[in-house]
Amino acid sequence: MEPTIGVLQPNRLQRLFHGWSANLLQILLGITQQVALVPVFLHFWSGETLAAWLSIYAAGNLILIADCGLHVRAINKFLALRAGPNCDERTADFFHALLRIYLALIALLGVFLLLALFVIPPSASLGFAAIRNYDLAFGVMILGMLPTVALNGATALYRARGYYGRAVRLQCMGMLLAQLGQLAAIVTTGSLLAVTMAYVIALVLISAYVMLLDLPRLFPFLRKGNGARSWRWAIGELGKAFPFAIAGTTELALTNAPVLLVSAFVSDRLAVAQWGLTRVVAGLLRALCTQTTLPLAAELGHDYAIGESRKLRNLYAGGSVLVTGLASIVVSGLLAFWPDFFAIWTHGVVPYDRVLTLTLLIGTAVAAPSILAASYASYSNRGKLLASSKSLQLVMFLILSFMLVPWLGPLGVALAIVSSDLAFQIGWLTAEMLRRTLARPFRHILFLMVLVVATTLGGWALGVFIRGLIPGAGLPHLVIECVLWLLVVAALASPLLSQPIRNRLTVAIPS
Repeated sequence: MEPTIGVLQPNRLQRLFHGWSANLLQILLGITQQVALVPVFLHFWSGETLAAWLSIYAAGNLILIADCGLHVRAINKFLALRAGPNCDERTADFFHALLRIYLALIALLGVFLLLALFVIPPSASLGFAAIRNYDLAFGVMILGMLPTVALNGATALYRARGYYGRAVRLQCMGMLLAQLGQLAAIVTTGSLLAVTMAYVIALVLISAYVMLLDLPRLFPFLRKGNGARSWRWAIGELGKAFPFAIAGTTELALTNAPVLLVSAFVSDRLAVAQWGLTRVVAGLLRALCTQTTLPLAAELGHDYAIGESRKLRNLYAGGSVLVTGLASIVVSGLLAFWPDFFAIWTHGVVPYDRVLTLTLLIGTAVAAPSILAASYASYSNRGKLLASSKSLQLVMFLILSFMLVPWLGPLGVALAIVSSDLAFQIGWLTAEMLRRTLARPFRHILFLMVLVVATTLGGWALGVFIRGLIPGAGLPHLVIECVLWLLVVAALASPLLSQPIRNRLTVAIPS
C-alpha cells in the first residue's frame, strides 16, 4: 500500500513530529503574548491605552516585510549549495553577501521611516494623540525591530543545515525575555514606552547573541567568508526573492495592517481594542495552522524535488485533511466558549462582538486548506503563482477595507480578510495547487468543506449543550466546561488511535 499520512514511514513520521514539537513552544509563547498578558495590561491600563499598544505591536510585526523574501530565497540557495562542491566555503561567501544586502535594506528603510515619523506623526494619523509618548513608543518599536530582520539570514542557514529546532528555541528564548521584560516594565512604571522598550530590547539582544556568538560557534567556516559581490548581483538576488516577498508581505499585512486601518478609520477607541483582541484569536488559529503545515511542506517539497509524485499526492491529501480538521475542531470549541472567556479575559471592559467573532473564526476554518497550499507552493518554488495570487489578494483586501471600514467598522475589515481569502488564496492558489498535485482535486475540496461543516457544527453544538448542562459563571466554571468538552472530543476521536481505522480513513480521502 502507498505511504500516506496515516501510515508514514518511521523516518518521515519522526521528522514531522520533530518539526511540530519545535513549533509548539513558539505557539504557546504567542498565546502568552497575545492572550495571557492582556488581563495584566488591562489591570494597569485603560482600554484606550491597550488599543494603542496593540497598534504599536502590529506595526512592529509589519517591519518584518523588510525581509523582502530573502529568507525563503536563502533557504533554497543554502540547500542547493549544500549539495554542491566546496559547500562550506560557498555557503560562507553567500551568507556574508546576503548579510550585506540585509544591512543595506535596514539602513535605507531606517532613514525612510525616521523621516516619515517626523513628517506624519503616528499619534495623529492613528487617533492616539491623547496617549502619552505614543509617537516615541511607536518609533522605538519600528526602528528597534529593524535590526532583527537580519536574523532571517541566520535562521535560513539553521534550517538548511538541519538545526530548525535550535533556531526556533532561540527565537522562543527572545520572546520569553521580551514577555518577562514587559511584565516588569508595566508593574514598575505602567508606561507604554517602557513596555515597548522592554519588548524591543529583548529581541535585539537575542538577535545579537545569535549573530555574534551562536552562529560563528556552530558554523566556524563562516569566519572565512568575505561576501564580496557587485550591486548588480544584489539586485538580482532581490529579484529572485521578489515573488516570495509578495507572499510574505500579504500574510503580514492581513495579520497586522487591519489593526492600523481600524485605528485610522474608527473613532471609537474601544472598538479598536475590540477588533485587536478579537483578531488575536483568529491570528493565533492561523498561526497554529501555519506551524502545522511547515513540517508537512518541507516533506512535500522534498517529494516534489525528487519526483515522488505518488507519495507527494497521498501526503498532500492527508495533510490538508489534518490541517482542516485541526482548525475546525479548534473553531468549534472557540465558538462555544469564547464569549465567556472574552468577558473574563477583558474584565468586561471591552464589549464582545458576536458577528465579528463568527466572521473571523469561520473564515479562518474555511481558509485552513489554503495555508498548506501556500506553504507547499513556497517549498516547491512556485514563485510566479504565489506572486500573482497573493498580490491580487492584497489589492482586493485593501480596496474592500477602504470601502467597508468607514461604513461597517471592524466588521468591514473582517469581511475584507475573509473575502480576499476566498477569492484568491482558496479560489486561485489552492485550486491551482490541488489541480497540479491531486488526481481528483474537486472531489477533495468538496470532502474538506464537508469536514469543516460537520466538525465545526458538531463541536459547537456539543459546547452549547455542555454550557446548558452546567449552569454557572466565572473562571472555575469555564474551566470545568472546557475540560468536559475536551474529554468528550477526545473520547469521540479515540478510534483514530487504531492504525487499521486510520488506514481505512486515509484510503477514503480523495487524492
